[in-house]
Amino acid sequence: MSIFTLQSVQKDFGIKEILKDASFSLDTTDKVGLIGTNGSGKSTLLKMIAGLEPIDGGQILVNPGVRIVYLPQQPDLDENHTVLEQVFADSDEQMSLIRDYEELSHKLARNSEDRQLMARLSDVNQKMETTGAWELETNAKIILTQLGIEDFDARIGDLSGGYRKRIALATALLSEPDVLLMDEPTNHLDAMSVEWLQSYLNGYRGAILLITHDRYFLDRVTNRIIEIDRADLYSYSGNYSYYLEKKALAEDAAASQERKHQGVLRRELEWLKRGPKARSTKQKARIDRIHEMQDKEFQQAQGKVEISTPGRRIGKKVIELENVSKGYDDCTLIKEFTYEFNPDDRVGIIGENGTGKSTLMDIITGRLQPDSGKVEIGATVHIGYFDQHSEHLLTALNENQRVIDYLKEIAEYVQTADGTLITASQMLERFLFPGNQQYAPIHKLSGGEKRRLFLLRVLMSAPNVLILDEPTNDLDVQTLSVLEDYLEAFNGCVIVVSHDRYFLDRTVNKIFAFEEGGNLRQYPGNYSIYLDYKQAENAEAAQQSAKSQSKKEASSNAEKSEKQSSSNGKSRRLSNWEKREFEELESKIPQLEAEKAEIEKTLYNASPGKVTQVQELYEKLEVLNQSIDTATERWLELAEMES
Repeated sequence: MSIFTLQSVQKDFGIKEILKDASFSLDTTDKVGLIGTNGSGKSTLLKMIAGLEPIDGGQILVNPGVRIVYLPQQPDLDENHTVLEQVFADSDEQMSLIRDYEELSHKLARNSEDRQLMARLSDVNQKMETTGAWELETNAKIILTQLGIEDFDARIGDLSGGYRKRIALATALLSEPDVLLMDEPTNHLDAMSVEWLQSYLNGYRGAILLITHDRYFLDRVTNRIIEIDRADLYSYSGNYSYYLEKKALAEDAAASQERKHQGVLRRELEWLKRGPKARSTKQKARIDRIHEMQDKEFQQAQGKVEISTPGRRIGKKVIELENVSKGYDDCTLIKEFTYEFNPDDRVGIIGENGTGKSTLMDIITGRLQPDSGKVEIGATVHIGYFDQHSEHLLTALNENQRVIDYLKEIAEYVQTADGTLITASQMLERFLFPGNQQYAPIHKLSGGEKRRLFLLRVLMSAPNVLILDEPTNDLDVQTLSVLEDYLEAFNGCVIVVSHDRYFLDRTVNKIFAFEEGGNLRQYPGNYSIYLDYKQAENAEAAQQSAKSQSKKEASSNAEKSEKQSSSNGKSRRLSNWEKREFEELESKIPQLEAEKAEIEKTLYNASPGKVTQVQELYEKLEVLNQSIDTATERWLELAEMES
């Protein structure tokens, strides 16, 4: 059953046509991913469906009674609200009851004998059960906590943009509308929060239409993909992987059809050049058909960003950090971090929001001085820094500057890696900025187009150390794919801060993870291999906890057994065979522990490319842990009898 339908919708901003004849419908079971290059009109389409942007032609039909909730990239929240007040902004009755309950609870805690307060609290409690306020408050706190927000009384005005986006996301999820329209919901979320949101949306009972750059997220949440390509809409049933497969087949088929068309046209033109006389109706028809074939247009393959920029030699010394520490107030962000970056390093830096990732990047680039320690940068190093806030800075400082003038500040001509000399205008064309956009002011660009423009400026400066701080925010999936290919062949050091699991899997071979107390721990391999390490560590921690609990229980049982033996006046002595077993176990358990430590060391230093070897080591470690547990339990049993 369709919830809403677009019929021949048109939208044109003058310098760019967004939609020329768009038609599609959304069903109750649809979870749709909306994709397209930056500036293609994805956010505009969501705004039109939400009723926030007018259409130039056609119509949008929404079924009566359908409730649509729109989550924009930059939500508008009341700065004077607390977190909970904002989440319940559309639930006035429940919010009032929750406030009354909290206030009465605080008063009753100070005066527990006040019968009048107890009666009022009981009345409010009953009303909360009747209106469902209890369940609403519980769900709100669960969702907020999963999204990394634990201070429910914090004032919105005191929170960062990232936290505001999370609160707006929680508000949208709690409202449980018939249709959720979400523009980049995974921006500003760490990997764990993205995993939770992914799971939550998989079980969501309403329809979803979302824009996201997270390709793992697209793959696991959506059951349909809609692509905007040069003002046309194309629908694919299936997730992102299915879309990629069908898109490639469609482009191959279109290219094959065009080749056949050109072959036929060439033969017909050769016939025409021989000058046949139009004596018959058949000959006239053939000539008319040739003219029709010449006029036929084929849909070209979607425009793709081309990255081919100048390179720069890099020496052996790149960036060296020695005992670098940084903190604010009583919070230590970075503690005695030491590392020497190599020319071919591909490092991914991960951690929860606020742990110090961007602070570390600012220290490396010299924007920020450490509290202690030192940073040395090689003489040949030229850093290109793609800051996660670059597009805001770009707009604030240059909002009326023309796009091409902004790029010409770096260079009017560049020589690419293959030796080709191209102009700034040609480079903009490669980055999907057509001529009419190049002479438009920067403020006319979309957020994603500004990010793409700044990326081009960074790359045109010919860096040999590339630092990317959340590069996937607001960049379309097509640009990200090309950027990943570019980084693969990049001749220099790459340092990436990102929550995008797919991007990290494609681009890095080493992970630095921020842990408690400002410690940075190093893991070999990409993000998926890092997760394998963490799962193994968590499993081992659980085993150690179980072993500790087992020892406590064994010790308790031994004490009980000793007391019982003492009270009965009886005590069983070990047999000669049991004594030998006890002695063997005392030497065997340390050997097993040493073997385990050796395997863990090998795992830690394993090459990221040797996936099979890593898997075999994990299996050996699991068997070894079981052997240690069994031997320890038997040793404890014999030790009880020996005593």
